[in-house]
Amino acid sequence: MHAPAPPAFSQPVFSKREILQILGGVQLGIFLGAVDQTIVATALPAIADELNGIQHISWTVSAYLLTATASTPIYGKLSDLYGRRALFTTAIVIFLIGSILCGMASSMGMLIGARALQGLGGGGLISLAQTIVADIIPARERGRYQAYMMISWISATVGGPMLGGFFVDALSWRWVFWINLPVGLLALGIAQVTLRRLAGRRKGARHQIDLVGAALLMAAIVALLLVTSWGGIELAWTSPTILALLAGGLGLLAVFAVQELRAPEPILPPRLFANSIFVVANALTFACSMAQVGAIIFLPLYLQIVHGVSASSSGVLLAPLMLGQQGGAFFAGQMMRRLNRYRIFPLVGLPLSAATFVAFTFMSAATSTLLYSVGMVVLGIGFGLCGPPLLIAVQNSVEMRDMGAATSANAFFRSMGGSFGVALIGSILLAGLSQAPEAGGASGADVLHGGAAMIAALPEAGRRLVVAAFGESFRLVFVTGAIITGASILLATVLRELPLRGHATPAAPLAEP
Repeated sequence: MHAPAPPAFSQPVFSKREILQILGGVQLGIFLGAVDQTIVATALPAIADELNGIQHISWTVSAYLLTATASTPIYGKLSDLYGRRALFTTAIVIFLIGSILCGMASSMGMLIGARALQGLGGGGLISLAQTIVADIIPARERGRYQAYMMISWISATVGGPMLGGFFVDALSWRWVFWINLPVGLLALGIAQVTLRRLAGRRKGARHQIDLVGAALLMAAIVALLLVTSWGGIELAWTSPTILALLAGGLGLLAVFAVQELRAPEPILPPRLFANSIFVVANALTFACSMAQVGAIIFLPLYLQIVHGVSASSSGVLLAPLMLGQQGGAFFAGQMMRRLNRYRIFPLVGLPLSAATFVAFTFMSAATSTLLYSVGMVVLGIGFGLCGPPLLIAVQNSVEMRDMGAATSANAFFRSMGGSFGVALIGSILLAGLSQAPEAGGASGADVLHGGAAMIAALPEAGRRLVVAAFGESFRLVFVTGAIITGASILLATVLRELPLRGHATPAAPLAEP
């Protein structure tokens, strides 16, 4: 017998001033979670040099990704049980402790462990911030505040790498982590003051935390993410280790599903998966993230190798995609309020992205920077039109008692989609390069790992062969992106639409935990 469903949290109605105050603390949390994924990249060479751990440097990124992704659904459910303020505060504190340990690291092993702890906190920052926004702003009005939310994303995306480079050059790579302390403490202080009116744990409520389900879910996610991180790079896709991790991850997911059916208060309530909007919108989020993250990761590599631009220039040329994405997201947020609809935006955005991927298959080294940049803007707009509407579709379709679990599930599917997208597109690129002739003693796969520097060292004839091989292989990548986004259009046609909620429910007497 399942225990009776806990009563849904009721949220008070907030004034515009209160909303802006809450958004201030929430934006700092988003900034912390987002910037930590960009600021570290520029510091990796300095970290590897000082800690003598070049062979393990990728784990400073992977450790954070593994624990952040695995913990995201758990934060969502716990926030439904114990309130957003308590869990948001916990996430910030864990993140700051991890940041302190990262800055103090004296070995690569200590840094990797600290990054894993940091990820446990980071897993709650962005998803809980999005949940808090859903608590205080009705779905129909959320687009009005889209510009405010975008400030953190743009600042982290654009400023993170530059800030990391400044710290490495002027101070020390350790400041990449210590800079989190003043920002995190400020976020912590603002959250304590502004989130007091958010619903907390009800007096007398007793909850049975699904510890078994949480452990099974985390183990399954870690196993599957290791498959995407190692497969085709450190280990062959058919290696016993990869196959064992894949089988183990899928098996643990099956056991987790059984556990959720019997748990009194499951981490991912099965009733969510009976909701067609929840299922379709999250499937679309997964697919869009596959194509989007694949583009962000591999398009700079395409520019470096096929177009011969420098690493720094390739990052700058990626800016049109990011700006287009933010512009598309802002436009969708504003128009959802006016139209009271969300389904139309992925139905427009996905064809834009699919058409751009098709257009990219005709690009070559002779394609002008202007034409390429226009394509990047259109691709970004297409992705931007999908992001906020799909999240709001999920939030608008569930009860308030499931808002945290539903929002964190959307963040989880976005993260997993990106991981699988990078693995899939990377494998397709390597498969195409495996058919290319060797040039100067280096195969196409060797050049993929060696990058533009290895190409520059090849003889002229060999360089032309490698660049041509990469051009053909990237056509396969662009075709894959077109297939993923094209298939998503069909999925978007079955996304059911509900009128967006236009007001909040008056609050009942609540007590903070």
